[in-house]
Amino acid sequence: MNGTLNKVMLIGHLGDEVKMHYFDEGNSIGRFPLATNESYINKDGDKVTTTEWHNVVVRNKLAEICEKYLTKGDKIYCEGQIKTRQWTADDGQTRYMTEIHVRDLTFLTNKKSEGQKEKPTTPTKETKPLPPKKTSNDDDLPF
Repeated sequence: MNGTLNKVMLIGHLGDEVKMHYFDEGNSIGRFPLATNESYINKDGDKVTTTEWHNVVVRNKLAEICEKYLTKGDKIYCEGQIKTRQWTADDGQTRYMTEIHVRDLTFLTNKKSEGQKEKPTTPTKETKPLPPKKTSNDDDLPF
């Protein structure tokens, strides 16, 4: 490792539907805005909420899952890296866009009401059975 770290963790709400772009050889990319909020009490005692908007990018299978199951307003947790794109616009100006390239994503919105997209079933890790509960005959250790 070269001694640097570029990792972002966000919990927020989708600001729009996932916009998909498909490429040759079955590759795809999905993009959507993600809103994160911060609330605090100002010096006058009023609650103030500020919103930051993030440009989220997902690729291939993760992009397809997001397109299928996420809708505007859904809450997610995501981890990824910050990347900045640079391009020359039609007017000749250099433009920049900072994006969050997501590698891991968890759905946090419960999708039980009818008419909404279904949440995928995700494989769970194998769990071990819990040990039996102690009875009053067990030793009196506090742990």
